Amino acid sequence: MNIHSLALTKTHKIAAIILAIALLMWSMGFPAWTTRAHAASLTWISDVISDSAPGVAANHTIQFTTPTGVPADGTTITITLPIDFNVSTSSLDFNDFDMDNGSGDLTLAASCGGVGDDIGVGISGQVITLTVCSGESGAIAANGTTTIEIGTNATAGASGTHQITNAGNVGSYNVDIGGTQTDSANTEIAIIDNVLVTAAVSTTFTFVVSGLPAGYTINSSPTTTTDVTTATTLPFGNLTAGISKTLAQRLNVTTNARNGFVVTANQDQNLTSSTGADIDSFANDGASSTPAAWEGPAGFLNDENTYGHMGITSSDSDLNGGEFATDKWAGDFVGNPREVFSNDGPSDGIADDIGSTTVGFQVEIMSFQEAANDYTATLTYVATPTF
Repeated sequence: MNIHSLALTKTHKIAAIILAIALLMWSMGFPAWTTRAHAASLTWISDVISDSAPGVAANHTIQFTTPTGVPADGTTITITLPIDFNVSTSSLDFNDFDMDNGSGDLTLAASCGGVGDDIGVGISGQVITLTVCSGESGAIAANGTTTIEIGTNATAGASGTHQITNAGNVGSYNVDIGGTQTDSANTEIAIIDNVLVTAAVSTTFTFVVSGLPAGYTINSSPTTTTDVTTATTLPFGNLTAGISKTLAQRLNVTTNARNGFVVTANQDQNLTSSTGADIDSFANDGASSTPAAWEGPAGFLNDENTYGHMGITSSDSDLNGGEFATDKWAGDFVGNPREVFSNDGPSDGIADDIGSTTVGFQVEIMSFQEAANDYTATLTYVATPTF
């Protein structure tokens, strides 16, 4: 026998056996012969913070999907923040946490052991440990998405009162999600400077005084206006004893002042003639500051203050709580700025009580009022915006 031929034949047999074993392993699937445990990576992982400025306190909302799931058997989920973040000294406790395993908010406690406590919350250094309590309802299903809220955004059960203080320097910081759960991963938090946003809005303020026709009703007074007025004149004309005369002007204000405006009326003197005679302020020179129903002058002989008087009213129905109400008059506008129109916000120059109102003036004399054809006074309106 040829020795070389025998050796070749044995070599062929060994090769054939190896090939057959390989084919058998391939046909049955190699993993069946070599079983190993592989940890998966968490997916859809994020940590959204409520404020990304350096050194400020912020809420955290962490979300992740775990392909493997987490059983309710004491398995832990850890959240590890960089040393730059204030975790261990921020006074966080379980009340500052909410956790939703995809089926609703879970019950959190300082540790497992209580009946119905789903998650135990522990904090050590920069590590937050969430323990899924054995036999409770905190298990996370495979491919389940979990949401963890940390800070004042935690409102389930108790309201959170503490937050985690951001790193003091701008940069990107790593957050690790791990623990004894099978799956793990990390995400990043970006700390950036706040952006200062500025803008300017030009001030607008327009005040217009205009006249009104005769026959106009002011503030529901039974006496309509008797003469035409203009923006600069209030012509009462001839006065007759026992008959009151009423005039009116329209005020319009347009402004973007945040706190609105106030309009005052101030007459420099009583209606006074060149002889020194005057028509006093309502009522009977009492300069009434509390609006009241109109009344004629008292007409006491030798008491010229009671011979005639002049009053003011406003149709601004909500002025100082509606002080003028219906057909009420005041007399304290002579030598004293009297508020006749106001609003506490921007106005359009049109809407009643907001951008527009009517101011009325009424005069009545009795037979003792001194004769003169040149009674005059100067009325000044002042409109003041409040920004």
